[in-house]
Amino acid sequence: MSAHNTQTALDGAPVQPQMATARDRVAGFAAGVASGATKLFVGHPFDTVKIRCQVEGGHGRFKGPLDCLVNTVRQEGPRALYKGASIPLVGWAVMDAVQLGSLSNYRLLLQGGDKAHRLSHFEHGIAGLCAGWTVALVATPVEIIKMRLQVQYASGAERKYRGPIDVARHLTKQYGALGIWHGLTATMSQRSFFFFLWGSYDVYSEWLRSLRMTPSFPYLAKAGSPGEVEGRPLSEKLINFIAGGLAANTFWCLCYPVDVVKNRFMTQGDENPIPFRKMFKHVYRTEGLYGFVRGFVPTFIRAFPTNASAIFVWESTMRLIKNEGRR
Repeated sequence: MSAHNTQTALDGAPVQPQMATARDRVAGFAAGVASGATKLFVGHPFDTVKIRCQVEGGHGRFKGPLDCLVNTVRQEGPRALYKGASIPLVGWAVMDAVQLGSLSNYRLLLQGGDKAHRLSHFEHGIAGLCAGWTVALVATPVEIIKMRLQVQYASGAERKYRGPIDVARHLTKQYGALGIWHGLTATMSQRSFFFFLWGSYDVYSEWLRSLRMTPSFPYLAKAGSPGEVEGRPLSEKLINFIAGGLAANTFWCLCYPVDVVKNRFMTQGDENPIPFRKMFKHVYRTEGLYGFVRGFVPTFIRAFPTNASAIFVWESTMRLIKNEGRR
């Protein structure tokens, strides 16, 4: 008997193997499309403010995130917050389909195809790491095109790029046939932190499942604790939402300096560009340590609602596709 088949349930009974079906293997990809659309609607305005604060680099255009938001809307209109959104509209749907679909399949690979086998927190992190590297292949073209449009402040005839296709054409002319993958190494470095995103998601989910609702403040207690009074467990959907938001905040707290350097590298001028590894030194030399956290506030605020909503939609859609009932 394999190690996967020797696990036991909480009551001591052996857990029967549940081998993955074709539906299980494609569900993550299909549900990822819904997750990507959710991210765009909720998160793109925050993302525009974040990118502009990061790339502006303290040269006097904005005093901070709020000033960036106010001035962007005042000078360019509310629609400016969705600049570059046409590419992510398709791109985020594709990226989340690839990321979450590959995540599901890497998990199944680590489970040996047995859905009943519980992965450790570390194994969930490894699945996230592999999914991050996989989605970097799709994310790099989407992000470099999106960001170059987001940091384009001019309008009309003064614009450098007329739209997404024009950005792609420029990159191909400048860097060759693979120009739209300029910055792939930087993107893979940033996506390596998906180890912490999905590892912490499992940690937070496990912790939330151990809580029970109580009639008095703080309205939650550890199962079996004196104040628990046989309360109801949290719904799986609520757990997905809260754990997704907390995991996203954890991810951004850890990876943000790398994200700043990645974005500065990918949006810099194409004449005598600074290599990715040397960009760390450049940011520190020109702006000090603060340069590595510029734009962090809108990112942190954005992370919880955007990713909590997206993971909630992904998990709920997964259950629907796999006919796992309403939980």
